[in-house]
Amino acid sequence: MFAPNSISPSINPVRRKLQARKLPNVPHIPCPRRPHDEMNRRSGSTSETRQTQTQTRHQPTHSSSFTPSLRRRNTSVSLRSDPEQANAEATAASAEHVIHEEIAEIKRYEDFTTIDWVQDAAREQLRRRARRKERAGVWERADGRGLSWRGKVSEAYDAGQAWIVVTLVGAAIGLNAAFLNIVTEWLSDIKLGHCTTAFYLNENFCCWGAESGCPEWKRWSGFWPINYVFYILFAALFSLTAATLVKSFAPYAAGSGISEIKCIIAGFVMKGFLGAWTLVIKSIGLPLAIASGLSVGKEGPSVHYAVCTGNVISRFFDKYRRNAAKTREILSASAAAGVGVAFGSPIGGVLFSLEEMSNYFPLKTMWRSYFCALVATAVLAAMNPFRTGQLVMFQVKYDRSWHFFEILFYLIIGAFGGLYGAFVIKWNLRVQAFRKKYLAKYPILESVTLAVITAMICYPNMFLRIDMTESMEILFLECEGGHDYDELCDHQNRWHMIISLAIATVVRTLLVIISFGCKVPAGIFVPSMAIGASFGRMVGIFVQHLHESFPSSAFFAACEPDGPCITPGTYAFLGAAAALSGIMHITVSVVVIMFELTGALTYILPTMIVVGVTKAVGERFGHGGIADRTIWFNGFPFLDNKEEHTFGVPVSQVMASHIISLPATGLELRALECIVNENQYQGYPIVEDANSKTLIGYIGRTELRYAIDRAKRDQLAPGHAKCYFTASGTGVDSRTLSSSIPAVTFDTMSATSSSLRIDLSKFIDPTPLTVHPRLPLETVMELFKKMGPRVILIEYRGRLTGLVTVKDCLKYQFKVEAHENPQQGSGLLDERQEMVWSVIRKTAGWVDGKLNWVRKRLRIGGGDIRLLSPVSPGSGAEDGGRDAGLGRGRDSDEGVDVDVEVELEERGRRGGR
Repeated sequence: MFAPNSISPSINPVRRKLQARKLPNVPHIPCPRRPHDEMNRRSGSTSETRQTQTQTRHQPTHSSSFTPSLRRRNTSVSLRSDPEQANAEATAASAEHVIHEEIAEIKRYEDFTTIDWVQDAAREQLRRRARRKERAGVWERADGRGLSWRGKVSEAYDAGQAWIVVTLVGAAIGLNAAFLNIVTEWLSDIKLGHCTTAFYLNENFCCWGAESGCPEWKRWSGFWPINYVFYILFAALFSLTAATLVKSFAPYAAGSGISEIKCIIAGFVMKGFLGAWTLVIKSIGLPLAIASGLSVGKEGPSVHYAVCTGNVISRFFDKYRRNAAKTREILSASAAAGVGVAFGSPIGGVLFSLEEMSNYFPLKTMWRSYFCALVATAVLAAMNPFRTGQLVMFQVKYDRSWHFFEILFYLIIGAFGGLYGAFVIKWNLRVQAFRKKYLAKYPILESVTLAVITAMICYPNMFLRIDMTESMEILFLECEGGHDYDELCDHQNRWHMIISLAIATVVRTLLVIISFGCKVPAGIFVPSMAIGASFGRMVGIFVQHLHESFPSSAFFAACEPDGPCITPGTYAFLGAAAALSGIMHITVSVVVIMFELTGALTYILPTMIVVGVTKAVGERFGHGGIADRTIWFNGFPFLDNKEEHTFGVPVSQVMASHIISLPATGLELRALECIVNENQYQGYPIVEDANSKTLIGYIGRTELRYAIDRAKRDQLAPGHAKCYFTASGTGVDSRTLSSSIPAVTFDTMSATSSSLRIDLSKFIDPTPLTVHPRLPLETVMELFKKMGPRVILIEYRGRLTGLVTVKDCLKYQFKVEAHENPQQGSGLLDERQEMVWSVIRKTAGWVDGKLNWVRKRLRIGGGDIRLLSPVSPGSGAEDGGRDAGLGRGRDSDEGVDVDVEVELEERGRRGGR
């Protein structure tokens, strides 16, 4: 009759919780075969539904005079107004609030689902009404005139919870950022040497105030090969520790986290991604990953641990614990604070949250984001981790202006930023596809190997050896004032510096491509800025050389005859802005961040020119930065509000037309339970009957499971009990419904009645969003972006014809993109990946043999070392940690096509092709 039970993994925790609450003497109800279930039997099979979903589209006949529109169905009944009815409504509202709270508590256990913003807003209004009624009875003054002082204090506290939360969140983020800066600097310097006076001091603090030389800071050895070995060993140790912590305690702490946070703020639920364990492991593993020398940064992960802080703290407040929309406001503010402390740029952080992180950013969220970033930055400034008054190490001031002839070179830097972003995004996605297919089973070994290779390559180069933030500080500085690093400003070594910077640019770019995405906390902001800074400084030194070689040229006529004209540090600064804009495809926030870093108002125009050219060049190679492309690669259900589409098709071409709907009256409890148990859909439309399919409402899976469980637990409802989703189904005409005729509910029905009827009308949504089948698909996608419903029903003249979810829209969009841009050479790419994997395995086998030979010679331990276990090449496709969790079981939304994500996940297998 129905398909085998295939409940989604994301629903299992909910079902376990509901089943644990059932009475042990309630037997399992077998699935009956009834004539009115024929529609459900035809569409109940999951496999049949998937087939019809992809092959059959229902196109009803339309009226030529009908104007496509969005409608909000209203099936409410107007009742007489009297005091008794008011009391009854108040009691009913309180009871409804309690039920909604219980269902919301159960929904907290759902994972990889989307939030229905429309229902969430309605639940918040219900909470406010119930709270007002509660206060009216408890906190009224004795004379009955308004609230007492206690009531006013309680009301003020409820209204001011948001400011209390953002203050606490900002302070916590600032303290954490200061701690991470101090620890990161010490770990980065310990690879090169140690302080003889106090081991806990890094090189800057150990040599504080030293004018010439620093006898307190000692290298590990006077023999450079030993220092080289120590450098590699520390890199391996730090990466090993970070990867082990991530794999063992918090798999979600790996990577940057910006892509997932964008989806979470948009309404995607990922349990544990913003949890306390993720916050702890991210905060501990991030300094270790940076100090290991991997070409990863801390600015992206700073957003992750900031948002984790906001989520953890907001959970202590009832206003945010069960309201997703309110929580998302705190998360947006936390993201702004994370960028603010990472770059020392509170206004830039707010603009970054507006431009990149949030698809819905009202004015009150902007104010709270501003306040949160302000508090976090103020706390960081009070902590003063660098003891220089600077919020970040690469902060610098410029007092020299620029010349118009330099715009030519600014254009070159801008073009480099766009090309860099396109190149890194394309090849990093290919590396991530290779990593997911072959290396998913070896996250720790991969991280350690990358750290060792990076250390071996970077140590000989003066700009790659030190920490990237420190190298940016050096590259940003002017040559005047006695600042120099390894003769960077020495005219005699100018071409040597140009070659070293070019090598650093190329090598760092390749290392970023293979390192970003490994299973340690890793960002891409600072590595990209370091690459741009090295390229920009190289261009600046070259322009300075041109000016000094041809000082009388008309091209340099704007320069003063006496005194310096070109400032190479500004070129490094503009190159960092170009690379950051190119990799993230953001514009306004980059300009503000770089302005706040330098405080040089005169360089606003050059920065805008460079970022504009970067944006124009980057858009030629594809839309969206690396965060957006990673969302696309992982197949998350995310509609980007920055994208505009012109499909030219109605929603009927995309909707699921073969759906399981529930009749409003007469369905037995055992048949209803069978329908719920034997499919994995997140909701069901309610129709008048199977023939007319007149739409009545919509009920979510969690609400329906809750109602069934309560009926069987509290009233011991038998399997033949009739279920009614409308009040009229209880035998009372809705047109003559009165408060004097109570409905049959869980509290009033008799368990011994032979004609037992269960009223489920309070659990349905009588006003689901509905649209006409002829409404353009672009408009439906805008509804999903602006209003955020979980599902939109399609009806034609009151008759249910289908439904559409975000995944249906994404699936169609992906098909259109694949048709317009066919991918060529996929077989050749697979062959190349197999070739690379075979080389890696042979290399690992050779290293195995050498290690075993050394162990045998030294007689250490027993047995053989195996770096890579003898498994099939594709056996690492499913990572037991983060990738597997994100790749499967996501958002088996609402309706019919639970496996739409299967096609979306093909992006992961073909990433970057």
